[in-house]
Amino acid sequence: MFSRNCPAVFLSFAVVLSSLTACTNSQSAKNLEQSLAADPQLQNNPVPFGKPQSQQITPNPNTSTIKLPADFPADIPIYPNAKLEEVIPANSENKISIRWQSADPSNLISSFYRQQFQAKNWQIVQQPQDDVEGTFSARRNDLLINITIKPQTVTKAEPNQPQTATKILIEYSSNSQATATNPVTPSNDSQFIGPVLPKTDNTNVVTQPTPQLTSQPETLTAQEFTDIQKAPPEWRSHIQDLAALGVLSIEPKTKEFLPDKIITRREYARWLVTANNAMYANNPAKQIRLASSSTQPAFRDILAKDPDFPVIQGLAEAGLIPSALSGDATAVLFRPDAPLTREQLILWKVPLDTRQALPAANLEAVKQTWGFQDAGSIEPKALRAVLADFQNAEQSNIRRVFGYTTLFQPKKPVTRAEASAALWYFGTQGEGMSATEALKLK
Repeated sequence: MFSRNCPAVFLSFAVVLSSLTACTNSQSAKNLEQSLAADPQLQNNPVPFGKPQSQQITPNPNTSTIKLPADFPADIPIYPNAKLEEVIPANSENKISIRWQSADPSNLISSFYRQQFQAKNWQIVQQPQDDVEGTFSARRNDLLINITIKPQTVTKAEPNQPQTATKILIEYSSNSQATATNPVTPSNDSQFIGPVLPKTDNTNVVTQPTPQLTSQPETLTAQEFTDIQKAPPEWRSHIQDLAALGVLSIEPKTKEFLPDKIITRREYARWLVTANNAMYANNPAKQIRLASSSTQPAFRDILAKDPDFPVIQGLAEAGLIPSALSGDATAVLFRPDAPLTREQLILWKVPLDTRQALPAANLEAVKQTWGFQDAGSIEPKALRAVLADFQNAEQSNIRRVFGYTTLFQPKKPVTRAEASAALWYFGTQGEGMSATEALKLK
């Protein structure tokens, strides 16, 4: 059959070839040529035979190819879980800027930098007023740096990427660097997308604080500070009395009190417990009991291994600070390195003055008594303490610390000198104990 039709087949094939040859430049010939041509995508993106393209390995988009400057100072803390995004060379002011991004919340990053500055003996010139956003300015030797922390919303998030992120901008002057050969070491985690501080473990939410006093010693040692004269005159004797009692513990230990320095929540909690127990050294019924390390932590960021755990946990168990133990389900973090605010100072201190339940209070009652123009800015749970403090007349903490004022400024950070003025006296009008009287009984 094939032998009989073979001439006809060859004849047909010859006719097709002749047509193509004669119409090489025709549109139909070009269409036929394109249909028979190889796929250009195979030339640019070859795929192994039998392997679907969807299975090809693609580069990790989160891997940064940007490198830190070779002379980047090793003293500058780098937040571990962050991706290096941009290095801006020195500008006209000889200032280098480096930008990172992290998926971690801004309050965790702020706590990390506060801890690092305190642990490495940096002098904090400026710090954020809250844990949400702001700028740290810190100095160490001849190196001055600015670290700006700012949360932002991710508009085009990748799959499984959080909808929020935190920008970290570090600025420093290139003419005052303490350089190092290997300031950054790589991570062993293949999923990690940022630089790592050498010999630093910050993978846990809990910050690692500097060593602090864990309990009140049997005999407090008097302290001597060389800069008390820098405090306002009306507070100098208060600071001197508390220093003589050994109440004002400062870590790392130094001869400078730095009266204008903002006090942290951790530091004030330690001073509050130590001052109260020193005032009532001969009255155990009025002392605050320190918690044992076997106690279930009240806060997720103050665990039993924290040096200040006995003090902070003791305050929580006594119901003197808001926590889940006192019925405040939202107070799961203590935020130890955040600045202490005015309303927090009053909220923690007044119950130790009155030694009874705080009175019911509302906004109008506080306005009528204190006359504060910004009473509406006071947290509802602090209103009761503010009202109770008014009833203490001239021994009220607000009058002793802030004097006459029609603006309470509840969110304003408290200085060490202001905290000392509040802790100088415990009790109510006519029945209390001052640091001066406690010294006489010592």
